[in-house]
Amino acid sequence: MRNFVFILFFISLAVQAQTKMSVTEAESLKTLVKQQALTTKTISSNFTQYKHLDFLSNDIVSKGKLAFKTPDLVKWEYTDPYNYVIIFKNETLFINDEGKKNQVNMGSNKLFKELNGLIINSIKGDMFDDEAFDITYFKKDKNSQVHFIPKDKKSSKFISEFQITFNEKGDVLEVKMIELSGDFTKIVFNNKELNKPLADAIFTN
Repeated sequence: MRNFVFILFFISLAVQAQTKMSVTEAESLKTLVKQQALTTKTISSNFTQYKHLDFLSNDIVSKGKLAFKTPDLVKWEYTDPYNYVIIFKNETLFINDEGKKNQVNMGSNKLFKELNGLIINSIKGDMFDDEAFDITYFKKDKNSQVHFIPKDKKSSKFISEFQITFNEKGDVLEVKMIELSGDFTKIVFNNKELNKPLADAIFTN
């Protein structure tokens, strides 16, 4: 009986921590985030990435820096526990794995282009496309969390769901990408700066 009471208690806490938004609240959030995205020209941020694999007892944790510049320049620079750089630029994906360089032409690969678009939009938080996603809105403490389930069959083969957490200002705090297997990648942003001047040279491989 005591165990049953504890289970009910924790279920109650979980329900309190995340509740579904009303239509009005969801529309207000969409408006706030879209306004923020429209005025955001650059993003500089540190990040911590958690890669969860069911067969491992602990998540794989890595850290680095993100640089974004409109319309489509993105740089992920991993610094711990290894050096690894990924740059999205001019429909090309540049990879520098501790000095070993490679590149992929995204222009000839529709899936890569779509993934790049998803990455850019998830960084800005502006993924509110009802034709591309089934979208559900939640309140989570003082923050908001939106779940995006891809409708496109090709995308859904790789990603079953995006979850984006926003603060009260409409800034993206966290992006979580869940795979069909249940494994996921969670990226938590910190020390984020918006509209800080970024030279194009930052995005050279």
